[in-house]
Amino acid sequence: MPNKKLDFKAGQYVVYPTQGVGKLLRIEEQSIGGQKIKMLVIDFERNHMTLRVPVERVEISGLRPLTSMKKMDEAIASAKGKAGAKRMIWARRAQQYEENINSGDPMKLAEVVRDLQRRSATDTMTFSARQLYLRALERMAQEFAVLHKMDLDAASEKIEDILGVPKEIDLNASDEDDEDDDVEEDSVS
Repeated sequence: MPNKKLDFKAGQYVVYPTQGVGKLLRIEEQSIGGQKIKMLVIDFERNHMTLRVPVERVEISGLRPLTSMKKMDEAIASAKGKAGAKRMIWARRAQQYEENINSGDPMKLAEVVRDLQRRSATDTMTFSARQLYLRALERMAQEFAVLHKMDLDAASEKIEDILGVPKEIDLNASDEDDEDDDVEEDSVS
C-alpha cells in the first residue's frame, strides 16, 4: 500500500464528524493481523474517549483539521439568517438535523442552530428539538472555543449572544430574594 502524506501533526486539534473536536495525540504504528497499520490517536477529553483512526481511513471517516476563523464567521452569520422552510414532518426534519450534526460541517451545524434556536423568550421547544439544538450548538462551540482560545461554555454563550438568542428564564428564582433585600435595607436605615 502506498503511504499517504499526512496533513496532521501531533498536538493539533481535529474534527471527527460524529464526535466533535479532539486533540491528535500521536501517530503510531500497530500490528494488526500481521500487518503494520499507521493510526492517528485522537483524544476527546470532553467525552473521555480515545479514538484510533487508520491513516487509510482518514478521508472516508471525514476527519479534518479545524475550520478557519473566516469559515467559522461565515457559519455563524448563516445561523443568524431566517429559519428554513418547515414543510417536512418532524421525524424527517429531525433525521435531517441529525445527519447535519454528524456531518461535522460548520455550515450544516449552523443550519440546525438557525432552524431550531428560540427567536424570543416566549418561544418553546419540544424536548427532542432542544436536544438537537444543544448538540449542534455544542459542536459549533467546540471549534469556536479552540479557535478563540476560550472554554466551551463561554464559546456557547458567545455564539448565542452573537445570534441574539434570548436568555433562559430562571424558573428557580423566587420573590423571596427581593423580600430579603427589602428587609436588609430596612434594618440598615
